[in-house]
Amino acid sequence: MPKSVYVFDAYGTLFDVNAAARQASSEPDHAALGAQWSELAANWRRKQLEYSWLRSVANRHSDFWQVTQDGLDWALEAAGLATPAIRERLLALYWELAAYPEVPQMLATLKARGARTAILSNGSPDMLHAAVHSAGITALLDGILSVETVGVFKPHDRVYDLVEEHFDCTKSEVLFVSSNGWDAAGAAGYGFDTAWINRAGDPVDRLYATPTHILTDLTTIPELP
Repeated sequence: MPKSVYVFDAYGTLFDVNAAARQASSEPDHAALGAQWSELAANWRRKQLEYSWLRSVANRHSDFWQVTQDGLDWALEAAGLATPAIRERLLALYWELAAYPEVPQMLATLKARGARTAILSNGSPDMLHAAVHSAGITALLDGILSVETVGVFKPHDRVYDLVEEHFDCTKSEVLFVSSNGWDAAGAAGYGFDTAWINRAGDPVDRLYATPTHILTDLTTIPELP
């Protein structure tokens, strides 16, 4: 029987985190990104995640916008592209990341059958609301939940607690969806059924739990039991 609550990670799951660097590289003013944009985007994302985990372990929380800027600064320096103009453009584009093509229809299908939907993200509330508005999916979501409520990043259990608190539901009613293997594992270990959106065909992370479902994109989420 399908779930009644569907909760999605934001960055990399609903929104394409490579879109900012890809778009900037196509603009004449930022041609210096050139063929480096893909490596820059990967390093930016990697450092963004690493810094969130390290801050959680060290109990040194800062909001995701700070972590995002710090990760970009590392990636730009590593690429030899640490110029104010490129930095400013990439950060501006991050507030309006493109949603993956299947996202609107997938969410609309869930809503049409009466399911409740939400984002649960490391992102700060203002970042998330901007991305959702830019993607035109505000009306398709019943909640935008941020780790800023609890002051620690995923995969801490306190973050996943926010779902049951917001929807007044049980774990068995929830499908949690993420493109991050570690996030899908964290939510599975917490007790949610999970779907890992493995767009890159990566191996399953060797962690304390494994995803319930592994998919290549979000299209078939409404068909899952």
